[in-house]
Amino acid sequence: MKKLIAIACLVCCCMTAAAQDWKPLFNGKNLNGWTRLNGKAEYKVVDGAIVGKPKYGQPNTFLATKAEYGDFILEFEFKVEGMLNSGVQLRSHSTKDYQNGRVHGYQFEIDPSDRAWSGGIYDEAGRLWLYPLTKNPAAKSAFKKGQWNKARIEACGKRIRTWINGVACANLWDDAEPSGFIALQVHAVGSKAEESQSVSWRDIRICTDNVKSHLTSDIRTPEVNAADNTLSDFEEKAGWKLLWDGKTSNGWRGARLDEFPKKGWTIADGVLKVEKGNGGEASNGGDIVTTRTYRNFILKVDFKITEGANSGIKYFVKPDMNKGAGSAIGCEFQVLDDLRHPDAKLGVKGNRTLGSLYDLIPAPTDKPFDIKAWNTAMVIVRGNHVEHWLNGVKLLEYERNTQEWNALVAYSKYKDWPNFGNHEEGNILLQDHGDEVYFKNIKILELPELTGLRRGGQNGPRPAGGRGQRPRR
Repeated sequence: MKKLIAIACLVCCCMTAAAQDWKPLFNGKNLNGWTRLNGKAEYKVVDGAIVGKPKYGQPNTFLATKAEYGDFILEFEFKVEGMLNSGVQLRSHSTKDYQNGRVHGYQFEIDPSDRAWSGGIYDEAGRLWLYPLTKNPAAKSAFKKGQWNKARIEACGKRIRTWINGVACANLWDDAEPSGFIALQVHAVGSKAEESQSVSWRDIRICTDNVKSHLTSDIRTPEVNAADNTLSDFEEKAGWKLLWDGKTSNGWRGARLDEFPKKGWTIADGVLKVEKGNGGEASNGGDIVTTRTYRNFILKVDFKITEGANSGIKYFVKPDMNKGAGSAIGCEFQVLDDLRHPDAKLGVKGNRTLGSLYDLIPAPTDKPFDIKAWNTAMVIVRGNHVEHWLNGVKLLEYERNTQEWNALVAYSKYKDWPNFGNHEEGNILLQDHGDEVYFKNIKILELPELTGLRRGGQNGPRPAGGRGQRPRR
């Protein structure tokens, strides 16, 4: 009996200590400790909840904590009346040197629209969507319209995770904002009639002590790494490697050189840039290739193109095969402005458009792409099975070393190159086609032989969305 009493006392003490790590952010009575920023939307306390109502003609408005927080766990309940978009800012800032005080930083999304991205992570007034729920569609049904919903946010180090009603929504790895205030957003509205809508928050509490001991241990939500040219702890454990370190030319050389090109390519601010040339293949700085070869892998490359630009990402490249003018020979994930570059209208049935296996297999015409943003190409190679992905959507797949494949090659521009596309391994190449193009976040996961691996991309990770510009702190 004494032993049972001792155990009960120990459990009680542990529960008491854990409870002491949590503190209320809202006292349920007034808005002490909070301040309104940017707009004049209304915030008032009703029945123990903070109720926010928009005002037509006013910008996004925020009720921000006066204190700032770094690592924390935040829990709260929220409810939306109508279709008012809203959110909760975390690690955010408002400074005169950034858009004259505009609130910016991470936002836990509250989205009652049919899009249903509640629980996603948005970068307010910055890079925009970091974790849309296209990355985790299973979480789109977690939010309940017109009801109180329970939210949880874990921000610890570079990782931010979110939940709604116990459903894991977002899993972001990023290094932009280590700390900042928390704020409740009332979004701007487009008409006077929308002023009747509201968003409410209650039972807002935060844990800032012993945060790691309270983190959720089960992490199976798809990850997005939004920190440029880095590997998250998950990626490192999985075996991912950076093909480019974001700073030097290490690991790369000219396709026809023993060193990195002295012209035509620049490295600055974490971006690898192809300089504008005359539009010809490899006629300025020339293509660049990895200094080693690869056979089974998942390759991810973020790219951004200028209007009318042409480039490519090649694999199974044999740099010494082409001794004449033009680009090195290999299978190519086409990088192209389909609307403005004439190559999109050449070839057969669109097999020279963005994402296509160049001159062989066309990508769909309906594909996710934004010429003004960073986009992510992914190539998966498992033995003879190859897939092209763009911004998380599979565009095409094919089998090498088959009669069908050889027949396809025989009717392409590659018909005269022996064993094209059938090599067991080859270099990876970034193409200089004489147009201004940008690359970053070049990563590779080398895969074992086919034993135990599924085909069809089911094990393929989802690429991250693009990023814009905002000062990092």
